[in-house]
Amino acid sequence: MITTTIETVPGRTIAENLGVVRGTTVRARHLGRDILAGLKGIVGGEVSEYTKLVAESREQALDRMKAEAKALGADGVIGVRFGTSMVAQGAAELLAYGTAVRFADSTE
Repeated sequence: MITTTIETVPGRTIAENLGVVRGTTVRARHLGRDILAGLKGIVGGEVSEYTKLVAESREQALDRMKAEAKALGADGVIGVRFGTSMVAQGAAELLAYGTAVRFADSTE
């Protein structure tokens, strides 16, 4: 499935707009990661524990968005964006959303 942040796909013609699709996940911080992050805060550097958590969350949200698009019969999702929000102390939502489309010249 084609996913892109732009509104068109070069060389492809959009035949049908199937509407907005989204994928979301809510993740909570982990006490062990918080302790390691606190230590990194003292000495400086990337907090790789949080980097990994965010990367996993992003992929899960994208996978859920693509699954919703596939259920609609889409060939791709255009205009993909991400959003985040804090839902509770120590827990955040990561949202992926875009427009599901069907291509006129579908080869998928």
